[in-house]
Amino acid sequence: MKTEKIVSLQKEYFNENKTKLLKVRKYKLLMLRNTIKKYEKEITKALYEDLGKSPFESYETDIGLVLSEISYVIKNMEKWAKPENKITPMAHFLSYSKIYKEPYGVVLIMSPWNCPFLLSMSPIIGAVSAGNCFVLKPSAYSPKTSEILKTIIEEVFGIKYGAVILGGRKENKDLLKQNFDYIFFTGSKSVAREVMKEASKNLTPVSLELGGKSPVIVDEKADIQLAAKRIVWGKFINAGQTCVAPDYVFAHKNIYDKLLSEIARYIFDFYGEDPLNNKEYPKIINEKHFLRLTNLLNDGKIFCGGKSDINKLKIEPSVLIDVDFEMQVMKEEIFGPILPVIKYENIKDVVSYIQKNDKPLALYIFTNDNILKKKLINTLSYGGGCINDTIIHIVNHNMPFGGVGASGMGAYHGKYSFDTFSHKKSIVEKTNAFDIEVRYPPFGNKIKIIKKLLK
Repeated sequence: MKTEKIVSLQKEYFNENKTKLLKVRKYKLLMLRNTIKKYEKEITKALYEDLGKSPFESYETDIGLVLSEISYVIKNMEKWAKPENKITPMAHFLSYSKIYKEPYGVVLIMSPWNCPFLLSMSPIIGAVSAGNCFVLKPSAYSPKTSEILKTIIEEVFGIKYGAVILGGRKENKDLLKQNFDYIFFTGSKSVAREVMKEASKNLTPVSLELGGKSPVIVDEKADIQLAAKRIVWGKFINAGQTCVAPDYVFAHKNIYDKLLSEIARYIFDFYGEDPLNNKEYPKIINEKHFLRLTNLLNDGKIFCGGKSDINKLKIEPSVLIDVDFEMQVMKEEIFGPILPVIKYENIKDVVSYIQKNDKPLALYIFTNDNILKKKLINTLSYGGGCINDTIIHIVNHNMPFGGVGASGMGAYHGKYSFDTFSHKKSIVEKTNAFDIEVRYPPFGNKIKIIKKLLK
């Protein structure tokens, strides 16, 4: 079925107001949860074929997070959907002010290949909980996961409510020509610019979930052993192909050598002496990205790792030292299993470098110095992050997740997904019992009265 026809059918269906009913929204989310459980093996297989993810990692980073979020949203969405009573100024005496939450209508969700199940389902949960119809366009780079997504969505929703369109750039262009009521995009900055350009033609609001070079700062007062363990864990999940992965590390000169040693030790502990043959270690998504990443290994000096196998599309967890800021590895988001570690002496230099570059999606601080924590949180602008850990801030449904500046606009997860896909409609209901005449002309000397009312 043509894209235009699908969007047209969804707009007609949305106007029947069925998706606005809370019982319908809850029922569909329950169906979605049950259907995901039904297809869990197929989802796990698809993630392995696309990305080489182990069953544990597939559940940890995709399936489990989706099921958890659905349960959280079902439990709380009725509370979120209630109209909010607001205080009315005295100038509008005997009026009642409320904010109503209404769905935008038909929304487009464009998801990436790196966490293809999670980053498709999470915005869908938000869109459905708010009462929208939706079209999902998953990435062509993760075809097996896209196929199982299509199976699940069509089984739960049917195309009038929720549709999946497969394909590549041509399909993306066709979709962006349609007049959607909201666009939610996750992916690269280059594609985001095209999304914004097309959305502007219809004045369509957008959320952009992007990425960037997310720094790690390891202070001399940090627990170095634990810092190394948590950095290795956060960096090499999905072979580094996550938008919030630590991109590079600033390590204080006094703990630099020790941190490098501990990072190398944990890489060995986690992935063994031959990661390229470790079945639990994921692969790079395709040859194009593999070649881009192996080229970055030529920057600086390899401290550990560095081996690769193009036939398996695998690159060892690798640490680079002697890296210069002008090298390509420091100019682009790495999005792979390569970790530059840079020595610093003065924290002011670190702050200055981060401030001069695009605002990152995440920042991770390892220190036990409370003054330094507060300074870095209050001085640097970034989407979100952790102190003494990596990545875990994104799995808290009670907090918004999103970027700032070049790392994105808008936020989601839990209630923030519901809010993102809801228009907040302000309504004032006025009494008919009497009317305050002061606002009506002729005005004469009424200005004294209005000044008292509006002070």
